[in-house]
This record gives sequence, structure tokens and C-alpha cells, in this order.
Amino acid sequence: MEYIQVTFTFSQIEDYQKDLLIDELAAINFDTFDEIDNGFIAYIAKNSFQKNDLEALLSNLDGDIIFTHKVEEIVSENWNIEWEKNFSPLNIDDKCYVRATFHESLPNFEYEIVIDPKMAFGTGHHQTTSMMLQYILETDFTDKNVLDMGCGTGILAFLAGKKGAKKLVAIDFDEVCYESTLENAALNNISNITAICGGKEVIPNEMYEVILANINRNILLDQIETYAKVLKKEGKIFFSGFYETPDLIMIIEECSKFGIKYINHKKNGDWVAAQFIKS
Repeated sequence: MEYIQVTFTFSQIEDYQKDLLIDELAAINFDTFDEIDNGFIAYIAKNSFQKNDLEALLSNLDGDIIFTHKVEEIVSENWNIEWEKNFSPLNIDDKCYVRATFHESLPNFEYEIVIDPKMAFGTGHHQTTSMMLQYILETDFTDKNVLDMGCGTGILAFLAGKKGAKKLVAIDFDEVCYESTLENAALNNISNITAICGGKEVIPNEMYEVILANINRNILLDQIETYAKVLKKEGKIFFSGFYETPDLIMIIEECSKFGIKYINHKKNGDWVAAQFIKS
């Protein structure tokens, strides 16, 4: 799948204004956001991008926001060059080492994950992914069935697998992510994983002890009811891909409708990851 990236640079903006802008971009199908100095980059599948929708959104922004933006198509070759140039190994709590195929292995870490992301999202460097990895390190996955929604490169499922999960199901609507998950599973010797291309409609009709979902607020809100149907009693859900205000409250309220109780959350910069349990 080809992507469009829109780079926003701000000379003047409040945090709440930036949060609102990201929420509005998510509402018109932008699905991934990366923080940069003085702004952020928003990504959207090329076949979902409507220039008129973006222009209409930006024309209605608060007049106090001073910004520039640049729209670019991501070419696969350029993407690969950029991530190879900028992808440094990642240390998660001195327990998990995330590296690319061209980095040396460090056997002193308890867990090592090798990622070749190509054009898929999820190297562990974004705050949402690193917080989810922290939650996984803190959780017992022994003999558990795990569903990873919006799996990207498969990184979250792989760590769950290395921690003893019995069965892994990894789902992403992006065909590149689906293919990347399969390739990375082989790199990490993960054989008990089923990768599926699609959304909530392709979730297998079976029950899970743990669900991992690092997507965005709007998609999560839409899919919570489906998650509740396939999550076992006392099962855990870990969500990320959203902000503390107002997103977390909205997700807590939606989860409560289906017997899913908020436990706690982590915060890194503006981003939040949260833990829930089904009562």
C-alpha cells in the first residue's frame, strides 16, 4: 500500500490545539502520527487521501495557529533508505532489545526483537509502541491466546510470543503490514502466529485472554464492542494510539458499556497507553 505523508511545522500552537488537529485528521482517515521538532507528520493510505477534505479541515483551523504543511507521497525506496538511515536500536526497560537486521545482536537482553519494517509502521520508537512494549514486559503471557489489532510490523505480538503466548493472531488492514508481519515473524522464529489482512470483521471467532490494540481513538471507539465479544472474562486489553485528554475518558466510557474496566495508564509526552480488564 502506498502512503501520503503531511508534515506540519508550527511556529505557534498550544498543546490542546495540536491534539484537536490530530483528532480531526484521524476523523478523515489519517492513521499514524509521528512527533518531530516543532510539529508532527501525519500518514494516510494513498487510496484514502482526499485533498479537498484536508484543505477544508485546515481552512477551519483556529486563526491563532501559525503553521506550514507539506504533502508528499512516500515512495517505497525512499522509505527504506530513510528508516535504515535513522533506525537506531531500542532498549525497553533493559529487558527488551529491538534492532534491525543490520544491527548486531546483544545476548545480554532477556528478549530481542528483530524488525525489518519496510513501509509498515511499528519499530518501537514511537511512544505509543514503546509504552505497549512496557506493558507486555509487565504482563504474564504464558499459554495465553493473544489478539494484536493494528499490528503494523508485528512487534507487539512477537514480544508476547517470546513471553510464552500460546497463540498469536495479528491483524492489520494494510497489506504491507500483513506481509511485513509474516516476514518479521520468520526473523524472530515466531511460528505460532496467524497474520490476517483486514479490520474488526476478520477477527477469528474465538476467545482471547489478551488483546493489544495500538491504533487511534476513533478506530478503537468503533471496535471496542467487538473486542468485548472475543475477550474472556478477566481478560486484559491494552490500548494505545491516543491522548490523555479527551481521548482516554472517551475510551473509558465506551469500555464501561461492555463490562471492560479501566485499571491504569502510562503517559509519554502527549501519548497515552492504558490497561483494562473485562469483569
